[in-house]
Amino acid sequence: MDGFSLARTGAVLVKEFIQMLRDRMTFAMMVGVPIMQLLLFGYAINADPRALPTAIVAGDNGTYARSVVRALENSSYFRVVAWARGPAEAERLIARGDVSFVVAIPTDFERRLLRGERPAILVEADASDPVATGNALAALAQLDRTALEHDLTGPLAHLQPGLAPFEVRVHRRYNPEGVTEFNIVPGLMGTILTMTLAMITAIAVTREIERGTMENLLATPVRPAEVMLGKILPYVLVGLVQVGVILVVATALFDVPVVGSLLVLLPCVLVFIAANLAVGFTFSTLARSQMQAMQMSMFFFLPSMLLSGFMFPFRGMPEWAQWLGSLLPLTHFLRIVRGVLLKGNGWAEVLPQLWPIAAFLTVAAAVAMMRYRRTLD
Repeated sequence: MDGFSLARTGAVLVKEFIQMLRDRMTFAMMVGVPIMQLLLFGYAINADPRALPTAIVAGDNGTYARSVVRALENSSYFRVVAWARGPAEAERLIARGDVSFVVAIPTDFERRLLRGERPAILVEADASDPVATGNALAALAQLDRTALEHDLTGPLAHLQPGLAPFEVRVHRRYNPEGVTEFNIVPGLMGTILTMTLAMITAIAVTREIERGTMENLLATPVRPAEVMLGKILPYVLVGLVQVGVILVVATALFDVPVVGSLLVLLPCVLVFIAANLAVGFTFSTLARSQMQAMQMSMFFFLPSMLLSGFMFPFRGMPEWAQWLGSLLPLTHFLRIVRGVLLKGNGWAEVLPQLWPIAAFLTVAAAVAMMRYRRTLD
């Protein structure tokens, strides 16, 4: 028997490189995933979010109240996006997640300030994601001493020494103790559903092709919509079982509160499950093998996990990354599940996040049905 041959080894090596270049999806996976991770982690991920949306309830709109608001914005952690007409409007804004903070300035702020009575300003923070608001709340530590240092001069200089001229009271809403499990565990519901259901469904049609049974299916009078529904409906039940297990574990082991109604959460879960199954079915009609279908699902799952706000604060990302993240159903589902479980949100707060998921489902299902009849070409 001949000994080791460099020529034969080189021939196998050349053959392997040719096969690698022909398998465009695998090559794109090897090159694209590292590039995607570098770009996302380098440009989009920020653990210290700034310019967080803030609503002001201004009972007093005098000079000193405006100085406090300017001091908040100058800290770079707060960006005033709304002047609420009252506590009810501010409550709706923070419950829907439109703002991260509500700053309430009392009606007699200036009068009590000049009397040296140290009036209190209330700062309500959406602490459902303690990482997103932690640094901003820390920046409030010196606000009471620095906000009015340029205003309290001359005859009012006596208000500067000693105690701060006013008080800042912080109220952490929805997660007052800053328990990270209350934010992570509900988010895992959406992440697990995205990873498992999209990947499982992605191999549905390609498995038929590889086994040689797709020709028989195409020869039947079954319509594309009927095939898609018949293939994904069993996985809807699988997704519901996963949701049930996650909820039981979340409440039993991690003490995650369930403030809202599960009757509000369940329809949203069904739409989200359908969206992931539809995108998985779409990948299966585009791929030529089960391996390619799984690789496509990874290209969908990776940005979903990184840009949705699951691992890193959503508002810490630049605008272009937030725009991309808003196109993904996981971003909106995370807001829904955290809002229902931690805030007790109802349909008024849920619907603005539900319709983007439904729109994504419609587009994915339409693409899948258009591609279905061409999968063997």
